[in-house]
Amino acid sequence: MDRRAFLAVPLALALEHARHVAPWAQQRQPKTRLILLGTGGGPRPRASSSASAQVIVANNTAYVVDCGDGVARQLVLAGVPLAAVRHVLITHHHSDHNADYGNLLLLAWTAGLRTRVDTWGPPPLASMTRLFFEMNASDIATRTAHEGLAPLAPLIHVHEVNHGGPILRDEHVRVTAAVVQHPFVAPAFAYRFDAPDRSIVISGDTAVSDELISLARGADVLVHEAMYGPAIDRIVARVPQAATLKRHLLASHTLAEDAGRVAQSAGVKLLVLSHLVPPDDPAVTEPMWIEAARTHFRGRILVGKDLLEV
Repeated sequence: MDRRAFLAVPLALALEHARHVAPWAQQRQPKTRLILLGTGGGPRPRASSSASAQVIVANNTAYVVDCGDGVARQLVLAGVPLAAVRHVLITHHHSDHNADYGNLLLLAWTAGLRTRVDTWGPPPLASMTRLFFEMNASDIATRTAHEGLAPLAPLIHVHEVNHGGPILRDEHVRVTAAVVQHPFVAPAFAYRFDAPDRSIVISGDTAVSDELISLARGADVLVHEAMYGPAIDRIVARVPQAATLKRHLLASHTLAEDAGRVAQSAGVKLLVLSHLVPPDDPAVTEPMWIEAARTHFRGRILVGKDLLEV
C-alpha cells in the first residue's frame, strides 16, 4: 500500500466518525455554565450532599451564590479555580447558606486570589465580613508577612442588598434581585443572571413567591428549593421540637409540587430542584421528586445533585 492510500484509511475512518458525532459535537455549548455545588437543605453535615451553594461561570469568571459548609472544596472538586471567584452572592443569613462565606474568601486568598472580589447580600453582611477578618487576623497577618501574600481585606468589597432590583452588571452578566418569602429571615433574596446565551434564576429559600415568579419569567433555568411533603413527619421526628420545626418548614419553604407550579407560571424551560428537604431520606427517590414537580410543570425537570453541571 503506497503512502497516500495508507493515509486515506484513517482519514476515511475519521470522516465516518465525524459524520456520526457531528450533530452532537456541533451543538453550541453555553458559555455560561451552572454547577450545583451543594444541593442538600439544612445545616446538618451529611455524607450524601453538601449544603447550599452553586456557581455560575461566565467566560472563566466565577459568581458563587450561597456558601454552605464546604463550598471552597466543592469548587475545587468542580474544577473551578478559587482564584477565579469574582463575585459572591448570599441569598439570606441562614447557616446552611452562609456558614463558609468568610472561609471561601480566606481560602481563595491562600490559593492564589489576588484580584478584587465583590460580595452581595442582605445586612449585616458588612459587619459579618469585618468580624470574620478580625477573627482570623492572626493568620492573615502571618501569611501576609511571611508568605508574600497581598493584604486580604482591601480585595473584598461588600455591598449590602436591601431591596429587589438590578444589583450588578458587568461584561458577562446582568444580575437582578427579588425579595422572596422566607419568614423569620428577612430580607431574603432570589437572584437572576442574564447572560448573552442563557438566563439562570436561583430561588434561595422561599415559600411560594409571586416576586420569584416575576423574576423568573421566561428564564432558561430555574433552580428552586424543594421539599417532599410526605417525608416531613419523618424529618421532624428526629427532634424534640417537632411541632415547631414542622410549622417552620411549611411556612418557609416550597413543596416540590409548588416549585413546579412556580416554574409553570413563570414559563421557564428547565426546573432544577435543589436545597432538597429531606436531603438524605433513602425512601424519597429521584422519580418521586420529579413526579411531585410534574403535577403542575410541563417542562423539563432535573433533581439536583452535588457537582452536577446544568
